[in-house]
Amino acid sequence: MKIGFSQDIKSTEKIVVPAVKKDTTFFKKKNSLPSIKKDSLLIKNKDSIALDSIKPKETLEDLIVHTAKDYTIQDAKNKTVTLYNEANITYTDIDLKAGIIIIDYNKNRLFAKGIVDSTGYTQKPIFKQGGQESEQDSIIYNFKSKRALIYGLKTKQGEMFTYGEKTKRVNDSTIYIRKIRFTTSEKEVPDYYIRTDKAKLVPGKKIIVGLSNLVLADVPTPLFLPFAYFPMTETSVSGFLIPAFDTGSSDRGIGFQNGGYYFALSDYADLTLTGDAWSNGSWGLRTNSNYSKRYRFNGNFSFNFENIINGIRGFDNFSKSNNFNVRWSHSQDAKASPNSRFTASVNLGSSRFFRESLNQFNVAQTQNNTFNSSINYSKTFVGTPFNMAVTASHQQNTNTQSISMTLPSLTVNMNRIYPFAGKGGVKNNPIQKLGFNYNMQGQYLINTTDDDFMTSRMFATAKSGVRQKTGTNTNIKAFKYFTLSPSANYEETWNFNYIEKNYDEDTNTVVTDTLTGLKTYRTYNMGVSLSTNIYGSFNFKKGRLKAIRHTLRPTISYSYRPDFGTKYIRQVQQSENPLNLANYTIFDQSLYRAPSTGLSNSIGISINNVLEAKVAPKDPDSDEEDEKITLLNNLNFSSAYDITRDSLRWSNVSFNAGTRLFKDKLALNLNGSLDPYQVIDVNGNAVRINKFNPNIFRLTNANLTANYSISSSDFDKSKKDSKEENENKSGNGANNPTDTMGANIDPTNRRGGQNQSNTDNKTTKTDLYRAKIPWTLNLVYSANYTRNGLNPGSIGVHTLGFSGNIELSPKWKVGYSSGYDIKNGALSFSRFNFNRDLDSWQFNFNWVPFGTNSSYTFFIGVKSSTLADLKWDKNKPPDRRLF
Repeated sequence: MKIGFSQDIKSTEKIVVPAVKKDTTFFKKKNSLPSIKKDSLLIKNKDSIALDSIKPKETLEDLIVHTAKDYTIQDAKNKTVTLYNEANITYTDIDLKAGIIIIDYNKNRLFAKGIVDSTGYTQKPIFKQGGQESEQDSIIYNFKSKRALIYGLKTKQGEMFTYGEKTKRVNDSTIYIRKIRFTTSEKEVPDYYIRTDKAKLVPGKKIIVGLSNLVLADVPTPLFLPFAYFPMTETSVSGFLIPAFDTGSSDRGIGFQNGGYYFALSDYADLTLTGDAWSNGSWGLRTNSNYSKRYRFNGNFSFNFENIINGIRGFDNFSKSNNFNVRWSHSQDAKASPNSRFTASVNLGSSRFFRESLNQFNVAQTQNNTFNSSINYSKTFVGTPFNMAVTASHQQNTNTQSISMTLPSLTVNMNRIYPFAGKGGVKNNPIQKLGFNYNMQGQYLINTTDDDFMTSRMFATAKSGVRQKTGTNTNIKAFKYFTLSPSANYEETWNFNYIEKNYDEDTNTVVTDTLTGLKTYRTYNMGVSLSTNIYGSFNFKKGRLKAIRHTLRPTISYSYRPDFGTKYIRQVQQSENPLNLANYTIFDQSLYRAPSTGLSNSIGISINNVLEAKVAPKDPDSDEEDEKITLLNNLNFSSAYDITRDSLRWSNVSFNAGTRLFKDKLALNLNGSLDPYQVIDVNGNAVRINKFNPNIFRLTNANLTANYSISSSDFDKSKKDSKEENENKSGNGANNPTDTMGANIDPTNRRGGQNQSNTDNKTTKTDLYRAKIPWTLNLVYSANYTRNGLNPGSIGVHTLGFSGNIELSPKWKVGYSSGYDIKNGALSFSRFNFNRDLDSWQFNFNWVPFGTNSSYTFFIGVKSSTLADLKWDKNKPPDRRLF
């Protein structure tokens, strides 16, 4: 068949070719397809079964819709269709795009390939079926058997890219590939891959390969695997976790770490069981579970237990200890219940767990001497002023090994109500402004130690009680510029534990009996305060500084509280001398102690100062408004005068001051105490006397802290200064300085915080050479001064801490944190973090160079979770014998 063209008009019309039955007309065996190697996929097996009377099924199951940008040639004689340039075919769930597509209805197959032009081999075939997509150099597909022969395959399964020279697609669920390469690198030329001769791929499920070799930058390595299995499921599946082997880096001998099994429990939860074992008998067990349900809740639970053995059994240096740690974090979505909320943050266990652990190299936790936990449920009763909270809390001091728990604590609050308010809640006069509130708190308190924790002994000294408070206040305008605020409060306390003391003549000792029963007491107090605001402005006619405003807020208050404690004082004989008596109250060991003794009748005075400035813009002709700058955030003084005392009526004057300078980068805070009275030496102790100091006030103590953050962006003139940008880059604001102990450096994350790194696989070599070196620096200065009035003042704490990050290049980062003890002349706790982004790989090195926590962790491995076991890590834990 010959076709002639006098003018070629490009066709954009979609041509639909209907499905046809197999024609019995004899056709000459002339194949319009290019010459290809004969493949078993294309050979039709001869059917030995005789002709059946049943009508055969049609070969094509649906219509074939095809389009092409340049031309479409239909050969009716050979029953072929040729599509050229941006050809596209859709058939059932198949979508094929290529430069050239040839359909052969006689042989029920199609052939697709790209186009060679001046730019190279373009428009390679892209084959889509269902949710799977692949790119190849050329493809032959059989409509009837649904088999395919593919050359130059490139496909992606999850995070894994697969390259194959020759591929046979047996059906929708099985593909065989020869000369295959696997990689998670997204580069056109992968920076690494795993090479093997043959493999079986089940789309969306798994890849099974034979002998494999790791290739880095097209250079084969001596690393081989006899076989490999790569799961490709889009959902989590259960499986073994390969341990890391320890060849004897410590006195525990050889062993393995973090080996175990991962359980994919459901779409909402998982469970990981891992363990450690060493040749000297030490072992550890860990469980970790994550759970999450959208719009409901999410959380994490972990339990760690370790049996630690040091030394050799039978020798003096032999020791054995058991440590454990439990962590639970639970958060409820705000959409789950707008009127109630349940949260949990639990961290409890052995006090020395993080200092002695064989696996937890969490250096930050070794510097923390407290564990805190809280499980909280709160509810708001809609339509009422009441709300409720039930809390179970835990506080643990790892130095003293003391533990305090409330199991539970119940709190009921009533928001302030105004029973005398006018219609619509109008509050114009003092009676209408009269408000009442109510608070009730009940606790069951346990104080114990590490040794008694989780035993019956921890409940022996438990205490319980209830305290209720209510109060009222209002405010009255007085003398036009003053506000008068009277208040009254009432408190009722119930204790369910109390004591009684008796003298035992036989043993000549005081016996204390702890009894159970309800004992109550009640207290009340009242007071009034008078306050006002005084403003003063200082205007300037020259320069950019236009004015300084001083705001002074003086307050004078009066409070009265009767003597409630004296009537609860009892006396007990201490020795054979009947006159040797000691005072005590039945509430000395109760949850709530006895009320204080003595009448309280005092006057309080406080003064608050704020300094602000108004500065004109740099350009006097601009339309910008004057800038308001805070010079002094606060300067507060407070003291009290006790009317009931016969001497030393004035209390110490407390002061505190704070300000922010240099565009809020420097935060300064100062606080201390001033004593108005003189002191004398009594047996080496400073005792106050009822005589004022000649210089009015004597400084007894003072604390100064300064936080300063700076970064390279502060010197970049091409960028507009922005407070938010500076806070984001430095990781803190002026009021919330970065922790100079380096909390942002986590040595337990052996991947080196890759989630925080600015990984950009598109970084060019030019960018690397021209890259700037961004950096951040956070400084913390702290000093403490004390003076007793007899001896010269001394400095207790005098330290300078610093931390930050340096980006040597877009892919090289160095983090550091350290400090210097100026008083003792020594460096404080220091650590460093080196991170290298290797595109598909990650390198990290964490180092604590000296001190009791001297250690390091080294990691290099693939970022992708699919090949997470392709890694090498090495660590040197701290010497646990030093703790």
